Amino acid sequence: MTQRYARITGWGKYVPARRLTNYDLEQIVDTTDEWITSHTGIRERRIAEPNETTVDMALHASRIALERAQVQPEELDLIIFATSSPDYFVPAAASLLQNRLGAAGVPAFDLSAGCTGSIYALVTATQFVQTGAYRRVLVVGAEKISAGIDYTDRNTAIMFGDGAGALVLEASNSPTGLLSFELGSDGALWDALYCPGGGSANPFSEKVLANREQYLRMDGKRVFKFTAKTMTRSIQNVVESSGLPFSEIDYMVPHQSNVRIIELLTSRLKFDPDKVMVNLDRYGNTSAAAIPMALADAADQGKIAEGDHIVLAGFGAGMTWGTAVIHWEPTKPSEEQAILVENWPIREALQLQANKVRAAVWSAQVTARTKAQEASMSVMVPFYTWQRKRKKAKAQQDEENTDPQQG
Repeated sequence: MTQRYARITGWGKYVPARRLTNYDLEQIVDTTDEWITSHTGIRERRIAEPNETTVDMALHASRIALERAQVQPEELDLIIFATSSPDYFVPAAASLLQNRLGAAGVPAFDLSAGCTGSIYALVTATQFVQTGAYRRVLVVGAEKISAGIDYTDRNTAIMFGDGAGALVLEASNSPTGLLSFELGSDGALWDALYCPGGGSANPFSEKVLANREQYLRMDGKRVFKFTAKTMTRSIQNVVESSGLPFSEIDYMVPHQSNVRIIELLTSRLKFDPDKVMVNLDRYGNTSAAAIPMALADAADQGKIAEGDHIVLAGFGAGMTWGTAVIHWEPTKPSEEQAILVENWPIREALQLQANKVRAAVWSAQVTARTKAQEASMSVMVPFYTWQRKRKKAKAQQDEENTDPQQG
């Protein structure tokens, strides 16, 4: 049986127009641009408008990714939406996205793993493709995290921004896409990054609102310590699992949370900083959207090329972590395009056209045979007529030459 892989054929990114700079935050909380930049590397972040939702942003990013992959929404087999800030508790944001894309009937579900959500979603999508269950999957990471931020809390106000990223995966017979991965979670650290109010453990109430418990809370020191301990080892593990020497890793796309964490990982791994994607200075920490957004930027800016091996590394609330090695080769070989056309809506049109061609060929063959037969008959009929006349004349002559007495 031929092994299947999940080729990444499309990518897209969207960020809101509104910028929230460090200078803006100086007017809101006790901080300075210098302090934020030196401690996090963030200079500004994008904030969605009040009437702009997580699904709105996901829709923009998804359309870009689908267009790049040359896949129509109705050609999708599955949508996986990684988010911690859905439009509603119920229904899933994925269902809203499916409807607005026009992908009627396509299964869709949300996945929640904090900032690691997009890697969890990528791994999950790949399993569906590799088993042969689905051919095309849309993976989305999108967040309107600003809706859950207390802008009087310096710990979180300076860190987070809004945005969306999307990837299209398609079945492939070539060893591409996800080559290896590691997922993990340490639930003992559940309260290092969490929202204390609004869930079933502490439903919305006047007390929740009075204590501002509906907003995200973060213990930055615990998060940093967890990341420093976990991520270096996980990256080493996943590269080893891929069967590649570390020297063949061409690029790294880490979670965009804090430049100090990225610098620490780069230093410990002795990896070239010029081969590490960093865009958090412009967007801040966009949670589950961060890695697909950074990957899209790396592709659009020409920082990664066909055939590159790339490490993705994320961590987030839970605490969760996820690392992966992917082979970047978005261009589909012609033979795979022929295979993948099997389920396209244009398949019927192509089949009809093929039937018309076959019918035309058959008709031409019949016409040619008919004309050949007619040409043959035009020669043979006179011959047969002459032959019959000749036989008849001979018979008559023989009859005349016969002696009547002998008869």
